[in-house]
Amino acid sequence: MKSNMKSKKKTTFVCQECGYDSLKWMGRCPGCGAWNTMVEESVPQAKDDRQSRTGLTDAHPPLPIGEVAIEDFPRFGTGSDELDRVLGGGIIPGSIVLIAGDPGVGKSSLMLRVCAAVARGGKRALYVTGEESTRQVRMRADRLDAIDDSLFVVSETNLETIAGHVETVRPDILIIDSIQTIFRPDMESAAGSVSQVRECSVELLRIAKTHGIGLFVIGHVTKDGSLAGPRVLEHIVDTVLFFEGEKNAEYRVLRAVKNRFGSTNEIGLFEMRDSGLVDVPDASKMFLSDRAADAGTIIIPTVEGTRPLLVEVQALVAATPFQPARRTTDAVDVKRLQLLLAVLEKRVKLPMGTCDVYVKAAGGIKIDEPAADLGLCIAMASSLAGRVPKEKMIVFGEVGLSGEVRAVSQAEQRIREAARLGFTSAVMPAKNASKLKNLRLGEMEICPVETIGDALRIALPRS
Repeated sequence: MKSNMKSKKKTTFVCQECGYDSLKWMGRCPGCGAWNTMVEESVPQAKDDRQSRTGLTDAHPPLPIGEVAIEDFPRFGTGSDELDRVLGGGIIPGSIVLIAGDPGVGKSSLMLRVCAAVARGGKRALYVTGEESTRQVRMRADRLDAIDDSLFVVSETNLETIAGHVETVRPDILIIDSIQTIFRPDMESAAGSVSQVRECSVELLRIAKTHGIGLFVIGHVTKDGSLAGPRVLEHIVDTVLFFEGEKNAEYRVLRAVKNRFGSTNEIGLFEMRDSGLVDVPDASKMFLSDRAADAGTIIIPTVEGTRPLLVEVQALVAATPFQPARRTTDAVDVKRLQLLLAVLEKRVKLPMGTCDVYVKAAGGIKIDEPAADLGLCIAMASSLAGRVPKEKMIVFGEVGLSGEVRAVSQAEQRIREAARLGFTSAVMPAKNASKLKNLRLGEMEICPVETIGDALRIALPRS
């Protein structure tokens, strides 16, 4: 009698935000604290061939690390210098790259452009879309001038069918748009669930490693800007790229937050045009094209990876009768801004506690290095006093809690970039200035400072 009874399916409740699982339903996820995100999913039954189906390679015996062969990664270009910079030099066969960003920021357009460039270079590209029809992709390809006989496109969401297309086309680069729409038919959970995203990602990883395919996976983001789906997805992939910038903004910043084959400090800069995303080769000149000398405006030379970048930062400081005063910024961390305001009030005696403070950077660039501290302080003091900073001046340096200005890295690259663009003076830490005495900078005047008070006297001269 027991043999005729059907075995009961095992189920578990999985949070769709973080992947936390529980045997019983809960209104609030203990893992991430989100409400009403626990969804019941079936537990997949173990299979005898599961290990062989999901294993990346055949088993190999352990080797002493000195005997492991070192091979150069045979990279090939994407057709975009900015994307190549972020990836570390190009696409590595067998690697998997996750690219995420807000809807409409340009992820699909960039990937279609990359596919066309790879196809024109003599390789084969396969673009798999689960959100659009092939006709819609063709219309976008016409607008982007991304038509080539070696670029194949298919609208499919079944992972088994996609694997069959890969076997037929044998592409060098594969685009999945997007991972949340792909499903495995042997799993009962819906596409986009934690289980489906995790299992489909592992299977796609196996396909990429087995065939030596450069795999790009497009992922959705949640309303707070973080990557949708389980955190394990970020651990599976080799590289995670995030698009920064509003979809209605003119410029886009592509930043690597994880990269096993390159630096995570590099950024790629793109401009949105009618023909799609276009590389911005000289970002400093582009960001400073609309610059106007005014109180609260300062130029800060930042360094992203190996690229020096001059950014215009604007501050607006206005007295307010309401307490607590507002601190709003989209350029720097708000906690860093509050720290600098406290230093200005305590060490320079500026009444920042009774003022609302607003800070933004041109082009939507986010600045997260301490070298921007001194420039931010001068911009806020300039707005409060209503005094215009010196013309053609850059400012950089780290500010300590006692008001001292500390040295920063890569000062020479910052100065050379400013001199190339016609700036004539630089307010910088004295320790950095002492190392640039023998540097030929043309008309550039070096103004060394040791405290924030010294910097304010030089940058904001009395008329």
